[in-house]
Amino acid sequence: MKTYIKHTIAIILSVTLFTGCTASTIKVDNKVENNGKNNDTKTEELVENNDKDKKEQNENNGNLKASQSNENSTNNDEHEDSKSKEINLQEIKPNELGQVMVIMYHALGDEEKKYIRSIENFKEDLKLLYEKGYRPVSLEDYINNNIDVEPGKTPVVLTFDDGNLSDFNVIEENGEKKIDPNSAIGILEEFNKKYPDFGLEATFYIYGENPFRQKNLIDYKLNYIVERGMDIGNHSFGHDKLSTLSKEEIKRTLARNVKFIKQYLPDYEVNTLSLPYGARPKDEETRKYLYKGSFEGIEYNNIGALAVGANPEHSSVHKEFDYEYINRVHGSSEEFGLRYWLEYFDKHPEKRYISDGDKDTVTIPESKSDFINEKGLGERKLRTYKLEETK
Repeated sequence: MKTYIKHTIAIILSVTLFTGCTASTIKVDNKVENNGKNNDTKTEELVENNDKDKKEQNENNGNLKASQSNENSTNNDEHEDSKSKEINLQEIKPNELGQVMVIMYHALGDEEKKYIRSIENFKEDLKLLYEKGYRPVSLEDYINNNIDVEPGKTPVVLTFDDGNLSDFNVIEENGEKKIDPNSAIGILEEFNKKYPDFGLEATFYIYGENPFRQKNLIDYKLNYIVERGMDIGNHSFGHDKLSTLSKEEIKRTLARNVKFIKQYLPDYEVNTLSLPYGARPKDEETRKYLYKGSFEGIEYNNIGALAVGANPEHSSVHKEFDYEYINRVHGSSEEFGLRYWLEYFDKHPEKRYISDGDKDTVTIPESKSDFINEKGLGERKLRTYKLEETK
């Protein structure tokens, strides 16, 4: 069943990419109906005008449905029972208690600076991650241990703070508007076209009333991100240093940001927080309002909060995993940045999270059993194995 699912996903991704779901031209229409929002202009959906591609998409969808029908006629139980036999444990060496990198980016630019990743280096980051067997998962799936990557691969979480223009920029070229191929969104989508198994999972943490710095395109951009399977997170409304605020001020800034986002995404659940400056209140009573609260009828509930820290994080089923303060690795070439940790895991693969390819089973070496948080397993099965020594 798992093999079939992966083939199906590959087909869907190929169809999506081939038919221009990430097509680069958009229309900006100043006469779009307001829908109760106060933007000066609204943006129409991405234009897809290649009839030939659409025809091929329909044909491929038909083939996909036929394939699904044939597969459903097989004995699903037989496939489920054979899952554990699909991988060689001694060869793959799954370790789903290993460490995961949650990577923190801010802006992209022509030159490398402390919180600016050069465009060239960002592209190289993606290439290195792919070549070294890392595959993106959403932050929510990581926290919930809903990790579905191929056997032998390692999940990685991509995050972008502040909603900078370089994260998602729309430019004009030959009289048409298109996504800047050198913005983070443009680069991620182009990489995904080349390597469909490197998904688009990423979370963008925004604040204030002008995320991504093109006010007439807010509606378009936020909806585009969610429709492509990426996520929007809370970075407070005023990029506030939350360690200095009272509990009422914390509730106000977090709820106000959720309220703003829901103007454009009324059904979307904003459920993760990136702590501005990595700061949080020392007082535990005040701190709890980072994760759950309400202000003037607007509720928020964060299943995880991100630090600025410079370390990889535990698997979410590890006893020491703390969803309230999730460490991140700085997307940089500096000391203890991303490049440092890539080299570290090359030298210490036993420290790295290695997937068994089955999201319903958590597989770990027998020697690590004492570190498992059994409550975090939920309905997933725990499988241990004795790792043979390499001669």
